[in-house]
Amino acid sequence: MDASGLTGAPADRPGGGPDGRAGTVWLRDEPARNRRATPLTRERIVTAAVALLDRHGVDGLTMRRLAERLGVTPTALYWHVTTKEDVLDLAVDQIFGEVPLPTENAVVTDNPTEHAVVTDDPVGDLLAAGGADWRDDVRTLTAGWRAAMLRHPWAPSLIGRPMLGPHVLARTEFLQSALVRAGFTGVHLVVMTRLVANYVIGAALTEATWHQTNDPRVRAEARRHLETNAAAYPTLTASGHLDDAQWSDDDLFLRGLDAILATGPVR
Repeated sequence: MDASGLTGAPADRPGGGPDGRAGTVWLRDEPARNRRATPLTRERIVTAAVALLDRHGVDGLTMRRLAERLGVTPTALYWHVTTKEDVLDLAVDQIFGEVPLPTENAVVTDNPTEHAVVTDDPVGDLLAAGGADWRDDVRTLTAGWRAAMLRHPWAPSLIGRPMLGPHVLARTEFLQSALVRAGFTGVHLVVMTRLVANYVIGAALTEATWHQTNDPRVRAEARRHLETNAAAYPTLTASGHLDDAQWSDDDLFLRGLDAILATGPVR
């Protein structure tokens, strides 16, 4: 097995097979659990993987490092996952599980990055969800989605993968059902779904990248650069571009989302 953990999985593992492409983990059965004192399960693997991803990022996650964190051999992992791609698929879906599904009593607060707890039953959550105002439902869902990605800044870059996990599908179903209640159908429903999703992913990716520059001096120098060159960039300077003190990211996100949601379905 190479250092990246992308090859060398045992060919005779249960539920295995040669296909380890992104997304295929959801198309294979999970093998039966053994009876060791602390069984190695997908749940344990994913929890450990998310912790490593939070600390080291996607490039820093290897099957060998994951096995060391769990106190097992790399070979043991391959009874539950086929490749690192499987692990990433499972980790992304777990992150989506942190996103609360709105309920009839849900209210969007002034702090959309506040973490809310959801149950382990995404289908049940979905059936119980759905308020009277479709816009409030979309606001609550997307605010939670953005918050989850900001807590796990590696996640936005993986959203383009095949998304077949139960948490992802439940929340995508909720989003589209809210848009259908608004009157979006056919191609207009697809376009609006992509517009909202791409806005949330883009906002989270941009904010996560910007916030990685934790040195306030670097950010202050960026603002001073604009001010020093105000003649070349008069509009940017006047609008407070790169000035965090004028508007918070939370406020700008909700305002941008409201601008998108102000677009009604085409009649």
